[in-house]
Amino acid sequence: MAFDVYDDYEQGERVQQWLRKNGVSIAVGIALGLVLIFGWQQWKSHRANHEQAAAGEYSALQAAAAINKTTESDVRTETLMKEYSDTAWAVFAASERAQRNVLAGQFDKAAGDLDWAQAHAKDETLKALVSLRVAQLKYAQGKAQEALTALDALPGKNFAASAQELRGDVLVKLGRQDDARKAYEAAIAAMGDSAPQRGVVQTKLDDLAVAGKQGA
Repeated sequence: MAFDVYDDYEQGERVQQWLRKNGVSIAVGIALGLVLIFGWQQWKSHRANHEQAAAGEYSALQAAAAINKTTESDVRTETLMKEYSDTAWAVFAASERAQRNVLAGQFDKAAGDLDWAQAHAKDETLKALVSLRVAQLKYAQGKAQEALTALDALPGKNFAASAQELRGDVLVKLGRQDDARKAYEAAIAAMGDSAPQRGVVQTKLDDLAVAGKQGA
């Protein structure tokens, strides 16, 4: 069997030749690797600062909304939607303003915010939140069947208690008392014992029972 055997000098010469041929590409590769590592670190730092700033803006928005500072709330919501549209905080802000507009009877404004939120929601939890807000809007508009359709399309099992309570309200409106009862029971089952909304849903369930006896 034939094979080449190189002494130390010959091996050294071959290494030197290889480096002369490939040295530049190696140097470029190392430099590029360092740039990529540095760039990645810089990007992560920028992203963290960006998320932190968005969270601060959202916190200030909630504080303003809590004391009914409508103008400030709108300004901060717009800031989040324009400058931090790639964050979950912006989706939260848009969907919460939609909810406030629903309560104020400003359905067109609510629909606009929800359209924006749907376009920017990236994960299942955010998508479920926006879908729930859409169902609430449809219910407030008196579009019970469309609200039920929106609830049926709700992704995952997020916001189960709120979704089931709303489903119960929608089914009552549609005259489906037995189905509404099941929905309210499911809402209570999804809540913790100390959930603030538990008593409200229980009252709705009790009212159904009373109505059922009266109709018997």
